[in-house]
Amino acid sequence: MQTNLSEYARSLPRADEAESILRSCVHCGFCNATCPTYQVLGDELDGPRGRIYLIKSLLEGGEATEKTQQHLDRCLTCRNCETTCPSGVEYHTLLDIGRQEIERSARRPMSQRLLRRTLSFLLPRRRLFAGLLQIGQTVRPLLPSSLKSRIPDAMSDSGQRPKGQHARRMLMLEGCVQPSLSPNTNAAAARVLDRLGISVKETPEGSPTAGCCGAVEYHLNDQEAGLARARQNIDAWWPAIQAGAEAIVQTASGCGAFVKEYGKLLSRDPDYAEKAKAVSALALDISEVLDSEPLDGLELRPLPTAAFHCPCTLQHAQRLGGKVEGLLTRLGLRLSPVPDAHLCCGSAGTYSITEPALARTLRDNKIRALETGRPDIILTANIGCQTHLAGGTQTPVRHWIEIIDEHLQNQGERVEQ
Repeated sequence: MQTNLSEYARSLPRADEAESILRSCVHCGFCNATCPTYQVLGDELDGPRGRIYLIKSLLEGGEATEKTQQHLDRCLTCRNCETTCPSGVEYHTLLDIGRQEIERSARRPMSQRLLRRTLSFLLPRRRLFAGLLQIGQTVRPLLPSSLKSRIPDAMSDSGQRPKGQHARRMLMLEGCVQPSLSPNTNAAAARVLDRLGISVKETPEGSPTAGCCGAVEYHLNDQEAGLARARQNIDAWWPAIQAGAEAIVQTASGCGAFVKEYGKLLSRDPDYAEKAKAVSALALDISEVLDSEPLDGLELRPLPTAAFHCPCTLQHAQRLGGKVEGLLTRLGLRLSPVPDAHLCCGSAGTYSITEPALARTLRDNKIRALETGRPDIILTANIGCQTHLAGGTQTPVRHWIEIIDEHLQNQGERVEQ
């Protein structure tokens, strides 16, 4: 694709990067065939190729309109198009650049600005989010049905974290909303790793130690705030990394995808470039950790049939599609087939809040696909997908690591008896 960036666009910090990505696109349109929003809306400008043209026009001096912003907002950043693209176009990077630029140029309606600022302020702050969620769950019976469906049921941690210390040590990103929405997930991961002789160190909220990975703010176009959180996490982890921590484990694939990009996103920061690169190299989804361990002693008893929803951040961003399915099958779980498993469920971070109608359509489509084989349970690998899907089905939705932990605990109880 030929480009002619405006003089202003050439002055932007990522101008060369944007131009290189634009020129790699050959307008083949294969991306539209796998784009969830294009499939629903049928509008060229709501597919990757059309959005690339909009960003190109913007960077060549075209008008930054509210309509252009709307088309870019509607993108899920599921990166399905990148899996499909024969030319290797780094679409998500170009989208970040385009969204940041149009955010500077096109003023949003007050209602949108307020919603996005609220989400950016609330979601990354773990304790604040937990407190407000608890209040919402308490008054949930009194709310109208339209609001009830937005507040998930309270979930409890079904066990303690292991206290033993092993020679092998890993860090774990606790995240921002997951400790409140699904408090058992990280604990379950720690217990499974403990059985494999690996100790997990928490990264508690507060001070400059840890918390949100930064993806929430970054993808709401407050990119500097997102990168500031990335730097905080790097500072928190660095002493443990120097002391020999062998990995940084994530159980939320959305967080994992973003942490693995720290090296790229901070490559221009002289103080953090090398550290960020090292952190990204150490970042592993929990499935990657288990896949490299001897699991012979972890074989599970026969379980009910499950359907697995592979989040976009796992299969398209991290390119780990099939990894969890292989692990679950290896451990004896029966998986039912899922048609169109490559398509997004509509959660996409805050997308289910900022684009609720599209998100519901995509969720309903995904649930129909997941329930095709009449599974007893739906498993996934990301807290956003888990909460979003659970709001639209009576089938239980859990993180897959919890099922592994639960049945290992049962196995251990039977052995002791």
